Amino acid sequence: MVKNHCISKSINDAGWYKFRIWMEYFGTKFGKITVAVNPAYTSQNCSNCGETVKKSLSTRTHICQCGCLLDRDHNAAINILERALSTVGHTGTWILNPNARGDLVSTVLGENQVQQAESLNQESPRL
Repeated sequence: MVKNHCISKSINDAGWYKFRIWMEYFGTKFGKITVAVNPAYTSQNCSNCGETVKKSLSTRTHICQCGCLLDRDHNAAINILERALSTVGHTGTWILNPNARGDLVSTVLGENQVQQAESLNQESPRL
């Protein structure tokens, strides 16, 4: 359906909307804050100094005059996270830690893995 140029944008928009609805639902369910962020120019703005570094889509490395050298997607992810944290009033310095990972958020404290899997199966019988 996406190959039809007349309706492909509407189909893709509906898909992202549904993804956002699911993210907000699970954020509420697990007590997490979800924030929608406009991703415009996040890969072109330097996450270290804020300078705009123009690049084509084929350029995969972000190199700034301030000395910041990152993968383009990593730079954009840092900028998106900073935008999200600024809207909820949190100024996290942990985002600069290269060892910080999001793995811990998948485990609910006080419950074991089996209980979590059972709750997912109860919630969504298709899993």
